[in-house]
Amino acid sequence: MAELRFFFGTMGSGKSTQALQIHHNLASRGLGCLLISQLDRQTGRVSSRLGVSAEAVVLDATIDLYRVIRQEHLRGDGLHAVVCDEAQFYVPAQVDQLARTVDEFDIEVYAFGLLTTFQGRLFDGTQRFLEVADVRSELQVEARCWCGKRATHNARLVNGRQVYDGEITVVGDTGGDAVVTYDLRCRQHWMAELRVSDQSALFDDGPLLDLRTMDLSSDL
Repeated sequence: MAELRFFFGTMGSGKSTQALQIHHNLASRGLGCLLISQLDRQTGRVSSRLGVSAEAVVLDATIDLYRVIRQEHLRGDGLHAVVCDEAQFYVPAQVDQLARTVDEFDIEVYAFGLLTTFQGRLFDGTQRFLEVADVRSELQVEARCWCGKRATHNARLVNGRQVYDGEITVVGDTGGDAVVTYDLRCRQHWMAELRVSDQSALFDDGPLLDLRTMDLSSDL
């Protein structure tokens, strides 16, 4: 039976590379495979930082994925699989549409995306994939923070400085001289800039609690 499989990781963990590999393996065996994406670095293609790419159907959040896949499936020999890149940008309704595709047409769906935003919170699409996917798997290629620790968070840099506020879907890349770039951080160094005074309003330190004066008894 077909399954909805969600693979997640940080930037640089090989999400697009693995998506392209699965698409290539299936297509090279003559199996119908639809490659789709949102907000990729190259319009009309899924691309990897290793330099490989393939033509793809690039959609936006308004598109009904069930209808698109159904139309493609009923044409010719049908579809064996759908490979979804940049899955974190899909809206929850589109994730449900992919699940419906699996259940009604027995089409395998492989989705690849980031786990959290630059603010350290789950993307809406990612949350829905975690809720409804048959398989949830963290990619095992470990990206690294500048300090050498395992990178667990994606940091947004504006003019070289990490920020925690702004639009979620600002497309950028790692490194370079662009105004908006992204970097990989371990938790310790992702959180470090939160302690800078002019960003302190983005979190609440609050008063410290004195546990010695609190009633910690529970009725449960």
